[in-house]
Amino acid sequence: MLLHDRLKQFWGYSEFRPPQGEIVQTILNNQDAMIVLPTGGGKSLCFQLPAVMRSGLTIVVSPLVALMENQVQDLQQRRIPAALIHSELPAAERKRILSTIARYRLLYLSPETLLSASVWQRLLEVKINTLIVDEAHCLTQWGETFRPVYYRLGAVRAALSHNRDRIAIAAFTATANSLAQATIERILQLEKPQIFRLSPYRANLNLQIQSVSTPRQRRQKLLAVINSQMGSGLVYVRSRSESEELAEWLTQQGHRTGAYHAGLKSIDRRCIEQDWISDRLRFVICTCAFGMGIDKAETRWVVHYHAPFLMSEYVQEIGRAGRDGKKATAVLLKSSWLDSEDRQRWQFFATQEQNQIQKAQTLIQKLPQQGNVDQVSREFKGAAIALSLLYSAQQLVWTDPFHYQIQSRRRLAQASSLNSTQSMQNYLKTKDCRWQFILRSFGFEQDALNFTCGHCDRCQQN
Repeated sequence: MLLHDRLKQFWGYSEFRPPQGEIVQTILNNQDAMIVLPTGGGKSLCFQLPAVMRSGLTIVVSPLVALMENQVQDLQQRRIPAALIHSELPAAERKRILSTIARYRLLYLSPETLLSASVWQRLLEVKINTLIVDEAHCLTQWGETFRPVYYRLGAVRAALSHNRDRIAIAAFTATANSLAQATIERILQLEKPQIFRLSPYRANLNLQIQSVSTPRQRRQKLLAVINSQMGSGLVYVRSRSESEELAEWLTQQGHRTGAYHAGLKSIDRRCIEQDWISDRLRFVICTCAFGMGIDKAETRWVVHYHAPFLMSEYVQEIGRAGRDGKKATAVLLKSSWLDSEDRQRWQFFATQEQNQIQKAQTLIQKLPQQGNVDQVSREFKGAAIALSLLYSAQQLVWTDPFHYQIQSRRRLAQASSLNSTQSMQNYLKTKDCRWQFILRSFGFEQDALNFTCGHCDRCQQN
């Protein structure tokens, strides 16, 4: 009964949505868990409520400053002791939080901040209940070459649990297929995790793909889609410069909009978010930095100006629309055979990955057999990525989050199937129901059997 009392007291809900109650109990029971719930499925409550229920600290590892700021602001408004530390935080504020860390129930950190010397040393001195890895798909998308520190998180539990009670680990995401789930479990070293998975299908979300032949036509199609839609929306682009250029052009066309990306100052991001939530901006031109942790249930439409590289990105971003259960639309603009823009972007993405792997392969032969990752990184540029790739290939172990031991130097595989753009390319070309393709992509084979949503562009054509 106490659980429901706290649910009502802090969140105003009388009951849990399935399977929130079971997830909360799993975390309270100190069991590891893998949770895959659709965007808008109430994931945050599942780890925030257990943190309220007991003394000690819950560490939340989160990928984006904007996401952390939104969640902590929401918790503070509910009078739940929560804080965040990130690279943009003034030194005095960082010091204050660390000196009063015992008063908090939740502490939000990026993986890099978690393993920074001052924060790590302080965490060794306090009681920690649970390590939450939020948006855990970022581990598989970014962990090898973009943010290699993610691949050191599996060594965190043993180091923090030394001579203390066992720390449970729970990974939360909206998008992880069976391969991604297995990778997350292995990297985080989850122990017999309880698995919670809900289908990503949203009956109220209409998926449409429209072809464009030239960059100019892409802009005109975007303008036509925006003019045809009612209510609030989001336009996803792949770069900061695209967000700014499009926002300027659409403002000239008479639309109330703004550009949002990770390069903006925190105060500017907050301002754009509030302007959008309060309808002062009808829509935002944004990169993937916008959306995680920002909830506007009545968002009616989402447009992808370019196709994302990965299916997980796509499903995360379309999931921002129609959270209120009312009809919503997601439109993706893809290059036709006349326009090679998407193909060039995919090729650039793949080439970058291959180049990084080749550089790492050369560097691996020079690295010490064992050592401290920070020291080795100072001596060898790119060492952190090389070590991450070795760990991914199961040729290295982390003896703790800071020290490694190389066990083999076999040649690395040329490409990671986790981050292949092939699935996204297949999605654009499929003749089947769009939602059926998504269900299959994320391991819901039974749900996908003979499935047709009846309202995507493919179903309407067939």
